[in-house]
Amino acid sequence: MDTQREMLIEQRVANDAKSPLVAYLLAILLWGFGAHRMYLGRWMSGLVMLAMWGLGWLLTPVLIGWPLVGLVCLWAVIDLFLIPGMIQSDKDEMRRRMGSGWV
Repeated sequence: MDTQREMLIEQRVANDAKSPLVAYLLAILLWGFGAHRMYLGRWMSGLVMLAMWGLGWLLTPVLIGWPLVGLVCLWAVIDLFLIPGMIQSDKDEMRRRMGSGWV
């Protein structure tokens, strides 16, 4: 692959990549709603997180929702460490697709 093509691919990856700042803001401000996962393209896990968060809060008056709320809070804290890796894997996937020529 020639240098000019590599530079074009890197420029496109940089332009199309998701913003870590936006991902962190969504993760911190909307915490258990899973919005940061949906923003990063992980729709299913984001929707699962949202469903668990909502169900947990609905069931807290009868005290059986707290474990779900706690689990989602733990998941959200762990995600704070996983966000850079999620963004990097998306960038790597974009490079792979563009390098193979089908984008």
